[in-house]
Amino acid sequence: MNHNQTTLQYNTYGQGFPVILLHGFGEDNTIWNNQIVVLKDFCLLIIPNLQGTGSSPLMQGKSTLSIEDMADDIQLLLEKEKITECILLGHSMGGYITLAFAEKYPQYLKGFGLIHSTAYPDSEEKKKNRLKSIDIIEEYGGYSFLKNTIPNLFSVRFKFNNEESVDELIQKSKSFSNTSLQAYCQAMMNRPDRTKQLINTTIPVLLIAGTEDIAAPLKDLKEQAELSKMIEFHILERVGHMGMWEAPQEINQLILSFIKTCLS
Repeated sequence: MNHNQTTLQYNTYGQGFPVILLHGFGEDNTIWNNQIVVLKDFCLLIIPNLQGTGSSPLMQGKSTLSIEDMADDIQLLLEKEKITECILLGHSMGGYITLAFAEKYPQYLKGFGLIHSTAYPDSEEKKKNRLKSIDIIEEYGGYSFLKNTIPNLFSVRFKFNNEESVDELIQKSKSFSNTSLQAYCQAMMNRPDRTKQLINTTIPVLLIAGTEDIAAPLKDLKEQAELSKMIEFHILERVGHMGMWEAPQEINQLILSFIKTCLS
């Protein structure tokens, strides 16, 4: 079922307790296709395209986009669907939005998860890289930028054995406007440290890391996993930043088990 009212386009599958899956930077909601197949039998899945992705427009009249703006979009979506409680899981940039949502709208959440994502802010070096990315997108275009960065998100083994899958993701990235990609870079660069959300959580939190993830390093996530007894931490061996594609069965089992934990 497609929805085009309000600002976000989103898809819904199955029925039961609402679970929202948020995609990351340079992806759209189809990044979760391997999860939909399994999870739709156990819950009501809601999978939006964030502002500036797919047919979800960038908000007109705003000169900048923030992670908090995107969290507000999710709250509006829940309001529209008359949902008062949910589980929110975000991949990469989607995890930053999940944390912002947990900070701003805790009353909605039974649990939340960061999949290859972090509560740490960008380091100074990472901020410099984001600015470089914005310049590269300006000069060469978003497709050229993503064509070079997307392969680095996968483990060496997966890249070698699944060239077609990686290429499919690269081809999809053609649909992004330079403006959207630059707005995301800016939003990620400006986000604050949200480790407090992990330290103070009173609800279950799922953290998933990959041993070969260069975008959300295992070392960072190991540190964050220690911040609360409420955090459930899983490491995917020989997996990069894209566990949803690289280890779909493992991710699906972890999410299913986490849903049960949140609802028990």
